[in-house]
Amino acid sequence: MDHLSIDLETFSSVPIAKAGAQKYIASPDFEILLFAYSLNGAPSVCCDIAQGELLPDWVLDALCDPQCLKHAYNAAFEWGCLSKFMGRQLPPEQWRCTMFHGLYAGYPAGLDATGRALGLPEDKRKLSTGKALIRYFCVPCTPTKSNGGRRRNLPNHDPARWELFKEYNAQDVTTEMEIERRLSLITVPDWLQRQWETDLLINARGVAVDMEMVNGALEIGATVRERLTQEAVRISGLSNPNSVQQLSAWLEQETGEEVTDLRKDTVAKMIAQAPDIPEVQRMLEIRQELGKTSTKKYDAIEQAVCPDGRVRGLLQFYGANRTGRWAGRLVQVQNLPRTYTQPLELARNLVKQRKLDNLRLIYGSVPDTLSQLIRTAFVASDGNVLIDADFSAIEARVISWLAGEQWRLEVFKTHGKIYEASASQMFGVPIERIKKGNPEYALRQKGKVAELALGYQGGAGALINMGALDMGIPEDDLPDIVQRWRDTNKRICDLWYKMNSSAVEAISTGSSVGVGRLLVSCEYDAVHEVEYLTVLLPSGRKLYYNSPQIGENKWGGPSISYMGMDQTTKKWKRIETYGGKLVENCVQAVARDCLAQAIESLEKEGLSVVFHIHDEVVIDCRADTATLDDVVNIMSRPIPWAPGLPLNADGWVGGFFKKD
Repeated sequence: MDHLSIDLETFSSVPIAKAGAQKYIASPDFEILLFAYSLNGAPSVCCDIAQGELLPDWVLDALCDPQCLKHAYNAAFEWGCLSKFMGRQLPPEQWRCTMFHGLYAGYPAGLDATGRALGLPEDKRKLSTGKALIRYFCVPCTPTKSNGGRRRNLPNHDPARWELFKEYNAQDVTTEMEIERRLSLITVPDWLQRQWETDLLINARGVAVDMEMVNGALEIGATVRERLTQEAVRISGLSNPNSVQQLSAWLEQETGEEVTDLRKDTVAKMIAQAPDIPEVQRMLEIRQELGKTSTKKYDAIEQAVCPDGRVRGLLQFYGANRTGRWAGRLVQVQNLPRTYTQPLELARNLVKQRKLDNLRLIYGSVPDTLSQLIRTAFVASDGNVLIDADFSAIEARVISWLAGEQWRLEVFKTHGKIYEASASQMFGVPIERIKKGNPEYALRQKGKVAELALGYQGGAGALINMGALDMGIPEDDLPDIVQRWRDTNKRICDLWYKMNSSAVEAISTGSSVGVGRLLVSCEYDAVHEVEYLTVLLPSGRKLYYNSPQIGENKWGGPSISYMGMDQTTKKWKRIETYGGKLVENCVQAVARDCLAQAIESLEKEGLSVVFHIHDEVVIDCRADTATLDDVVNIMSRPIPWAPGLPLNADGWVGGFFKKD
């Protein structure tokens, strides 16, 4: 088997960050400028396509040769570009993505970031000049008198810089190959590679959007913002009532109270507690309304929609380090508001017709209505329906299965009412009593918040973060809820402590320790002198924790840490972890593998997945192709590597996306 490593430099007038790679590539002015390659580890060569240099015939042949694997960093981009270049969709199974390989091994995304985290020597790293060169040659430029009014920089406009660009292009291949060499002892399972290939096709497929509604929402949103701003100016006399500084000073002057911030939750509290001054109340309400008038997601759809009315590239494979969960791109479908507004169809039609006053009359808050309707911008293709199916309480099922918490597994094998069952167990009340109309029904709220907050070793703080106080649960009750839940779920608690002690043992001794269905190990790459803490999942996939260490925590006990990407600072640094967090990683990883298994099964049945969100899949198909029951049955099938894991799903069928 031959291996061809590739890196491309390209031009398109479409902004890739906002519009996505698919629309960028589809642009009529898209072109490949430079094509750097290396066969089987040979020194990289840059082909100057922009200046008429032709790719060797053997390279063109290799792009379609099943006996040649094509490697690239973020290979989805090169695959898309070269599919257009070759005039047909290249077989995904012939491609390997080094970025995905690095993410699987616990490293950050980005060629430079991965290289630094791996400790590549200077001659193997990505050149720092790249960003400036890409800005100069790969995107349109602003016409000025000094550049002769041109809208694009060509090689002849700066030959010296162009030669440096060619060097940069070739160096990226060298860096990619060195990263792949460093990761060679970490094997990506074949079935996981196939999931990457499926993801490639799902992202290329995209989902249809209702641009009539999107455009209506953008127009109505702009009108609402203008009206609210004008009203705020009339009331306050402020030049910019959207300014936090100006509005804070005005509120302090009017109320005599200090204003610390104007975040959404703070404004809501101020409305409830503010003095009975009509002008103040109305300014706070306007602030609240303006906070809801953002049409950023509608803007994102408008930016990303392709000429055929579909948005592509919404999903990032292995977007979450270690767990391998998908992340959202462009419109961020993983983080869309729920749809409570009814009837939805009427609201959508009013938006399409730009009937702002009718919307306000029927639905009240127009910004809130627009916010909820963003989901419904995603629609079925002409003549088709959307089938949506969502795993029921997947994380609760997985943690029960991993821990062997039998009473919970029985719940999921029967009625599935885990909130009621949890409350019943915690408070010793027959589950039959926990139903609407009975005083015991109030216990369901405590069972629900406990289930949502306490599965990963959280305490009272976790309950608060999950909204326990907002649910009306007194703060004094929280420690009791924590203790009752832990007393009821002793096997889950045992799983936390076993994961912690097993990780400490594995790191300290270099041994492997079984924790139920999981295997915790310490693996050493002697060639590159790198150590990993790994957790082997039931699926056969591993979670990798780079350079693990044992230190001392603030209570004097052993503290586990590893090198990883800080989600707040986005920096590669040492991160502390513990048993509950390790369990959370494993549970979410297993849940992810269940979803991936379901997607593969659905695709094999000829059901086209257009996108998915957390534990939910969205299928676009003819109404007579499949029913909701068909999809639910596929998602609920026993998984060979997860014997005894009770799965279930539910969903809906309709013409547009929503959240029941």
